[in-house]
Amino acid sequence: MRDLLLQGAGVLAVVISIIHGVLGETKVFAHATVEPPRLRTLLRLVWQAGTVAWIAGGVLLIAAPSMGSDAARHWIIATLAVVFGVAGLGNALALRRVHPGWIGMSAVVALAIAGY
Repeated sequence: MRDLLLQGAGVLAVVISIIHGVLGETKVFAHATVEPPRLRTLLRLVWQAGTVAWIAGGVLLIAAPSMGSDAARHWIIATLAVVFGVAGLGNALALRRVHPGWIGMSAVVALAIAGY
């Protein structure tokens, strides 16, 4: 059961990450005016670097049960619980309202810890 919880956390992390990347391109950067253009490109790339990192974290959560190493499992969970927890907290503090971003990130953390 704990493997399923951990893999569920990974799938949710990947889904949230993809949504983050798509919304960044279609809602944030499609309407943002950032000058000079090189700065706009830099901001987009940094935004998408976070997306790629979260997808990679989700993949690690999905793969952790099949690694056969309790130490690897625990380090993956601990590290990604902090990563997604800080991202969710930052989202909540920045928006100061109920938002699917921090709710989803909190769910990833909860599922990952439950799968510890």
